[in-house]
Amino acid sequence: MLRAGLTGSIAVGKSHVLRVFRELGCHVLDADRVAREVVAPGTEGLERVVDAFGGETVLQKDGNLDRAKLGAIVFADEEKRLLLNSIIHPLVFEEQERWLRSCEAADPDGIAVVDAALMIESGGYKRFDKLIVVWCRPDLQLQRLMSRDGLTREEAGQRIASQMPQDEKKTYADFLIDTSNSYEETRLQITEVFDRLKLSL
Repeated sequence: MLRAGLTGSIAVGKSHVLRVFRELGCHVLDADRVAREVVAPGTEGLERVVDAFGGETVLQKDGNLDRAKLGAIVFADEEKRLLLNSIIHPLVFEEQERWLRSCEAADPDGIAVVDAALMIESGGYKRFDKLIVVWCRPDLQLQRLMSRDGLTREEAGQRIASQMPQDEKKTYADFLIDTSNSYEETRLQITEVFDRLKLSL
């Protein structure tokens, strides 16, 4: 089975790209979903986050993680962001590996695509056969993030600045997908990458 990593900065359209790969027949895993699952109520992950940041600070009344509040804390403080990543990343890696093994057992000749925003920063990309980097124009990224998360320009800019620059991420890529234009143009690029991945099997 071919393991492909899919990454890119915040609000560049990774979820859309992942959906198209699924439609084309790939096994896909959204690391954001996994990151939510590893800190669900009752998990070891949530317990560790609460120990590190304080329950009153990061928990909602129903016991779920208050992701908005936690995001505001870690995006404003490099040290706290690194601490959160040191808790979450190993748990996400473990879950990804479990999922990849089950895909391989079920479909040894298939293509598995794992989407994770911090795949390069965490070193996780090294576990994949190919790396796909999704990107878009910086002005569009800012607009998308403000619109998606209801952030001010300053807040959105802070979140973008806290990540590795898009141009740097591109240097790690085996394949690049630019989502700056129409869905149709993006889909054409994804289909082309899918065809090239099949050749690598």
